[in-house]
Amino acid sequence: MEAAKGVLSHLSALEVRAKSRHITSRSRAEELRRSLKALNAQRDRLKAEIHTLKDIEKRKTQLYNRCADEEVEAEDGETEQLLHLMARQTQLKELLDAHHITGGYNVTKTRRGKGVCLTLATAYEGVYLDTYNLELDMRPTLKISRHNVPPFIPLSDLGERAGLQDDLRGFLYALGTHLNAFVGRRQQLRLVKELHPSVIVMESNAPCSILVLMLSVPRENKTLLCTLNYTDHTSYLPTGVRFDCEESPEWKNNRKLLMEMPVHRVLGTLKNMDHIG
Repeated sequence: MEAAKGVLSHLSALEVRAKSRHITSRSRAEELRRSLKALNAQRDRLKAEIHTLKDIEKRKTQLYNRCADEEVEAEDGETEQLLHLMARQTQLKELLDAHHITGGYNVTKTRRGKGVCLTLATAYEGVYLDTYNLELDMRPTLKISRHNVPPFIPLSDLGERAGLQDDLRGFLYALGTHLNAFVGRRQQLRLVKELHPSVIVMESNAPCSILVLMLSVPRENKTLLCTLNYTDHTSYLPTGVRFDCEESPEWKNNRKLLMEMPVHRVLGTLKNMDHIG
């Protein structure tokens, strides 16, 4: 009887996991569609800016030819217009260059062209969350002047490992991985508090790299502590899970689920299976 019950519990867990993966795949597909839409919009903006550059170049050529054909100096108004067009052309070229070297991140000029501000958006399960900004000095060498990246993100180490000077795209990708993993862990903590009021959060820290939960186990008339450690700061899934009790086969399977699925989803599964209150 106990063996049959164990098999049924395992099958139920597999079914829930399959449904969860299906939902995750669907959320991922939706996130990719949104990303594609954003990239298409950026492509259209770049095409418009390239078209503007061509118009400016054409206008410059016309003004130069007119001055040459008439063998007279351009009037003051035309000279001012020409200088304005040349300045605008330089500005657009620099923005396009910055957009190219950063791999498509949103770029805004700062301090009259002496630097650029890069915007990194974060998301979890298809929901856009916080936006982080980096202001970079472009001259004489590339360096970070200001930012709102959380202090526990190893910005300097990422810059050295990824090569801020030589591979800005690689640096931004590494930084984006850390930021998205962090907001994913933080969002899971929020969802645990919102969706599972019977679960008590005993401990957590700013990077959300450790989470201690008190779970009630009605069938055994007791409570137990569950500790999740996230030593891989590029992931929103824990690298280790520990219960403060002797692990039965049932709880060993629960520990495995916690390492493979977001914690708020697993808690819902455990509640449905009557493993926790």
